[in-house]
Amino acid sequence: QVQLVESGGGLVQSGGSLRLSCVVSGFTLDYNARAWFRQAPGKEREGVACINRADGSTDYAEFVKGRFTIYRDNAKNPVYLHMNNLKPEDPGVYYCGASSEPMYYCEGAMGVPPPPDFDSWGQGTQVTVSS
Repeated sequence: QVQLVESGGGLVQSGGSLRLSCVVSGFTLDYNARAWFRQAPGKEREGVACINRADGSTDYAEFVKGRFTIYRDNAKNPVYLHMNNLKPEDPGVYYCGASSEPMYYCEGAMGVPPPPDFDSWGQGTQVTVSS
């Protein structure tokens, strides 16, 4: 089983930057893709950015393209989400998810409801943006 732990959330001014980190432990060969999701109060969880384990290709929700970057180090662990130019609509709890579905491929699903049903989740990290 895969365990995920997020870190890096906090309070930042509008226009500022944060970097989130997601560390995977456990049976790390058991996942095929990792992604960042977010959930604001009263809203549904939405996919933000996704990275494929095999080739490192990525997928982004339209509302973060050009501002957020998902990437990993050469060891594929951890996975980071670098967030630039944070906006008042970006706050929420950011979750790291992992999919063990062999056929899952990050392409076109981020930001499109409903979000993909990943099977492993972290506890989330809070991002707050002040105006």
